[in-house]
Amino acid sequence: MATTISVVKPISQMHFAPGSVVTISNVTWQEFETILQELGQKRTSRVAYYQGTLEIMVPLPEHEIPRDFISDIVKTLLRAKGVRYQPFGSTTFKNHGAAGVEPDACFYIQNYQTMIGRRRLEPGDPPPDLAIESDVTSKTTIEAYESVGVPEVWIYNSGKLTIYLLQAKKYTKSETSPTFPQIPITELIPQLVERNWQVGSLQALEEFEETLPNLKF
Repeated sequence: MATTISVVKPISQMHFAPGSVVTISNVTWQEFETILQELGQKRTSRVAYYQGTLEIMVPLPEHEIPRDFISDIVKTLLRAKGVRYQPFGSTTFKNHGAAGVEPDACFYIQNYQTMIGRRRLEPGDPPPDLAIESDVTSKTTIEAYESVGVPEVWIYNSGKLTIYLLQAKKYTKSETSPTFPQIPITELIPQLVERNWQVGSLQALEEFEETLPNLKF
């Protein structure tokens, strides 16, 4: 009679290829917290957790360029608009016991003063006002953001930008961003990212900065 042997291997010792997405079901909150500790802070993978489902995503190299560039565009627009902000990178945001998510980039805008000087999140800290994801279409990720309560999420995928706004604790898609209500963000970002691929990040950003006087804020 065959014998089945269970092999338990720490997540931190597993190697995931770039571009891979691993989904694990029936993960308890305590297990999720343990996995986060195992993975550590210095890693390329991103995680999303919602009500027992854990996803571990390893971005492709080409994922990094749009992510960083879109983040630079947001900073440029906020400065041009005269709005202060505090970026918070890929911090793990949690709704304890229910959800956890790590954006590619995020910004505190309304609550930026609260987060100045923060080296880590503290109990009672608000979620970021704007989160950015590149090449993510996961339902688990969207549900995690809903649970955490991020008001605005941008997802750039396959040359298209989708804006999600939190209304009555559920996301609805929007063609406009309340952060930049008079700017056609869903048209502008894909155009700028494509230009980035053509001439590089620095030149694309310089060209964009030259157009700022023509934008209506």
